[in-house]
Amino acid sequence: MSALSLSAPGFRITLPQGLSLGGAAVLAPCALAVPAGRITALLGASGAGKSTLVRLAAGLLPLPPGGTVETSDNRPLKGRLAWMAQQDLLVPWKDALGNVLLGAHLRGHKPDIGRALDLLRQVGLIEADAAKSPAQLSGGMRQRVALARTLMEDRPVVLMDEPFSAVDAPTRHRLQELAARLLAGRTVLLVTHDPLEALRLADRILVLQGRPAAPMELSVPAGTPPRPARDPALLAAQAELLERLAA
Repeated sequence: MSALSLSAPGFRITLPQGLSLGGAAVLAPCALAVPAGRITALLGASGAGKSTLVRLAAGLLPLPPGGTVETSDNRPLKGRLAWMAQQDLLVPWKDALGNVLLGAHLRGHKPDIGRALDLLRQVGLIEADAAKSPAQLSGGMRQRVALARTLMEDRPVVLMDEPFSAVDAPTRHRLQELAARLLAGRTVLLVTHDPLEALRLADRILVLQGRPAAPMELSVPAGTPPRPARDPALLAAQAELLERLAA
């Protein structure tokens, strides 16, 4: 176990009264636990409340009455998490390297250019790509820059809201491999619509079901992420998960 996994806290979101938005009940009274140093995947139908739960954890939405976000070390998550959204959110006026260094720039910190270039290399981009603007990069390359930027923050907790849904299937497959390797030891909550992605990457899978929705835990195939996509056990689990989501 890495030193990072020992320092990465688990956390638990508790909504004893559920959650309503615009007068409509979205989430039933529930609790969602994310274990330390592991990847937890969250699936469910559109509108079930997946992104809402992630935003509650990130502090981007106010908690409803009685709601809490508690950590395993009793310290707040604020300042210890990084966010990777569905869109790459690269700023067009900076090149790829500048986007990876954006957090340091906004905080007024001295940029660690060497580490940023190393992260770009690790996500599969060459040094020449670092000087390219977002408009000069393909969709897959932009997502790689966004992943490098997320890792540059070096936070023990990472929240990912459908981070690879905007790219083609082969690129998505490669990004999953990268994410599993580079996020090892961190506490990750991954929202995804893709059962195969969840089954390849996650140590724990939760599905939001019902109206209003509540999380239900499902078993994951044996093996260490990233699990091979051709694994018969994984393919059987994918079919079962698809049927559950369709129901």
